[in-house]
Amino acid sequence: MRLAAVLAAILLLAGCAPAPPRQEASVVGLGDSVPAGTACGCTPFPDLFARMLVPPAAVADLARPGVTSAMVLAGLRDGPDEPPARRATVVLIMVGANDMADAFGDGSSAGPADKVRENVAAIVRTVRALHPAASVLVFGYWNVVRDGAAAQGAYTADQVARAAALTDACNEALRQAAADTGAVFVDTRRLFKGADGSGDPTALLAADGDHPNAAGHELIAQAAFAVRPGA
Repeated sequence: MRLAAVLAAILLLAGCAPAPPRQEASVVGLGDSVPAGTACGCTPFPDLFARMLVPPAAVADLARPGVTSAMVLAGLRDGPDEPPARRATVVLIMVGANDMADAFGDGSSAGPADKVRENVAAIVRTVRALHPAASVLVFGYWNVVRDGAAAQGAYTADQVARAAALTDACNEALRQAAADTGAVFVDTRRLFKGADGSGDPTALLAADGDHPNAAGHELIAQAAFAVRPGA
């Protein structure tokens, strides 16, 4: 009898079966142009996060520029029969900024923010229906439009204030969606702009002022790694 079979027999006789093999980690990124790595020319934070795991995890970054929370939800519900999220052990979700874009003019932030909360909560629940054991992280924004030096050169003072109000509304919706579903909320506003939200995030942004640069993506990945379930 082979040694493995002998050990298994001993364990069974002792009243305990061998532990099931540990599932290999798999990371899926969902959302908009930020997790997609737009304007950076660098490795986006879902991939960086996956590399931090031990051993490094497989990653499927499904984020796409321009998508809204409704589009991400529809993609999950109407996607392939075997979506990557079905095999994901960790799902990273960052979406909502494009939902708020139309309100940057004269629109109210309440309606778009309500839809963000509703859709992101539904995204998390859909992910859990595909893989009940998956850990889900929901990311907020430092700004839903431009920030830093790029914003100072492009926006009036009223527009800067409007952007801040929209960002607050979006982040609160994302925070509540995470709380509603037991997901982990990652506050990138604090990362990029400090505890009081008054810091200058220019050093963490690409030239367009709208997306993270390599340093920004690294910071987001580190924050996600620090608060991941089981950390």
